[in-house]
Amino acid sequence: MNFRNQVIWLTGASSGIGEALAKAFAHEGARLVLSARNEAELRRVQQICAPAEALVLPLDLGDAASLPGKVQQVLAHYGRLDVLVNNGGVSQRSLALETSLAVDRRLMEVNYFGTVALSKAALPHLLQQSAGRIVTISSLVGKFGTPYRSAYAASKHALHGFFDSLRAELHGSGVGITIICPGFIRTGVSINALTGDGRALGTMDEATEKGLSPEAFARRALPIIARGDNEAYIGGKETLGVYLKRFAPAIFAKLLTRTKVR
Repeated sequence: MNFRNQVIWLTGASSGIGEALAKAFAHEGARLVLSARNEAELRRVQQICAPAEALVLPLDLGDAASLPGKVQQVLAHYGRLDVLVNNGGVSQRSLALETSLAVDRRLMEVNYFGTVALSKAALPHLLQQSAGRIVTISSLVGKFGTPYRSAYAASKHALHGFFDSLRAELHGSGVGITIICPGFIRTGVSINALTGDGRALGTMDEATEKGLSPEAFARRALPIIARGDNEAYIGGKETLGVYLKRFAPAIFAKLLTRTKVR
């Protein structure tokens, strides 16, 4: 895929991975749609991406009913959509026993239902043009669970189940599905992560602080999207956990209890 003049829609585009992807796609000559809740930060990213064309379209993934209207706004502005990058979401840093069910529901509503709702709203257009790709930024905890992330891991596991099924259903349609699983990426994800009572953690995890830069993530992600890979893992040695769990699950389970994940 040549991204020049392609319409790329990014959720969670106001910071971190989304901002880095926006800059990388802009460098490739794409036309962007930048979405997140914080319009002021989206405007900042829009200026950074100039002179690339970028539509600022604030949205809340927790408000699924509003998302079909957002798709229509994109189509009214550009007339088409080529790649939807589902990057928006919220993380968690709390023990399952100490996490209210309201927080569990919030994580599922934003990370899973919001992403599914937006993808379903965009899909008829992609099928009509017989081309396009839905890219979902999941997480390594979409492949295995870790302490302090029970509901977050559940929401990411759910995304894999949905989009793996959708990929099979779309075979031969011209519309592809890519799932990318980041490991530790140096963003504000832990600062904004929800604690057991729904408040933000407010601090940076040590593992996150030592993670891959968002720019390095974006440099590795664009070729994956261009090739149309089904699934990919981007990070440091933590990505080996996917294979360790698959081939030595008992050893992996034991190591997980000793690994510093926050």
